[in-house]
Amino acid sequence: MDEDKKNDQFDAALPLPGVDGTDKTANPAADLIRQRIEAAYLSEPSVGAEASEVELISPTTRLSKHQQFVNALVNSGKSLVDIQTQWHEYYQGLPDEQKHEVWQEFYRMHAQTSQFAAVTSQAAASQPQVEPQPRAVTRPRASTPVSRTLGELHSHVLKNVAAAKGYKPPKHVQSLLFGLAAGAGALIIVLFSFFNERIIAPFIQPSRNVTNTPLISDASAVGAAPEVIIPKINVEIPVVYGVNTIDESAIDAGLENGVVHYADTALPGQNGNLVIVGHSSNNIFNKGRYKFAFVLLNRLEIGDTFYLQKDGQRYTYQVYKREIVDPTNVAVLGPRDKPATATLITCDPPGTSINRLVVVGEQISPDPAANAPQATQNALATQTAKIPGNSESLWHRITRWLSS
Repeated sequence: MDEDKKNDQFDAALPLPGVDGTDKTANPAADLIRQRIEAAYLSEPSVGAEASEVELISPTTRLSKHQQFVNALVNSGKSLVDIQTQWHEYYQGLPDEQKHEVWQEFYRMHAQTSQFAAVTSQAAASQPQVEPQPRAVTRPRASTPVSRTLGELHSHVLKNVAAAKGYKPPKHVQSLLFGLAAGAGALIIVLFSFFNERIIAPFIQPSRNVTNTPLISDASAVGAAPEVIIPKINVEIPVVYGVNTIDESAIDAGLENGVVHYADTALPGQNGNLVIVGHSSNNIFNKGRYKFAFVLLNRLEIGDTFYLQKDGQRYTYQVYKREIVDPTNVAVLGPRDKPATATLITCDPPGTSINRLVVVGEQISPDPAANAPQATQNALATQTAKIPGNSESLWHRITRWLSS
């Protein structure tokens, strides 16, 4: 049964006040429905909407009497105010069933021009679909009326959202992503194993909250163990004496237990240049507890002090020179321009063996005038071709083992 017949049946079953002048029932529920329908028809579609409706009708379609009235009114040449006034008077003079017809025509045309009119349950399903004809004046038209209700659209949106949340890529894509993730993880592990000294070194910050104020004084007790103490960078490390060779493997073995006094250079309490070498960074898989002994040595500046303790005596040195040199610049191992000096050497930048950082301090306490003369003449130091650097990385150990 088409919609017009349904509407006629509805009108017959539910008579409206003002149609025949009588109220045919005293049912309060029916009265309430009649009042709401009557209130709905008190307002009319705008004359612009009606004019647009007429314009969109195909030339092969017969106009209703209401559409004919609007067409004649719009083409009369009258002002917009007069057109709106006459349309209002025309609509108000219509009986309720004809007002209902006006709105039904409006709903049918709206369903043909809007994608969302169908959800109002007013789509004109019974009207034949006429192929639009070319016209001189065109308006944007929607493609095909939507055939789903508002509830169906709501469910469709919810399903799409749920599907997006639970989306899983195809299995072959999952396998590829898993393979890439596993490969990346393995690569990170390998790189960290081989080159962790470069990764870790920047994060070694033992002196972040330490100032350059000395933590000890000349009057404080001196331990029996030989040590180097650098208050500014919070360093207190054993000094290994007795490595009487310039062989780099022997020096590396000594560096596992602290920093190393370089063979054939002056000792604390002697005039001459005392040389101490230490790691700036080292692979964490190598032996030893002092892999980052001098990692912050580059923080020392001119005027800072450090201490050497040996045989129950403390010697104080004040930095007066610092430089970065090539590893082959062995001249830094020889005598300096001061009578009693201590030279601290490490690799630079930390984690590499590209250059050497050299920090030179002059003995200021006790008075170097009371020092003994240097027992040797740097005979071994002058034979050195390269200043010792950081120990071999795990990568270099493996490549050397494979090539041997």
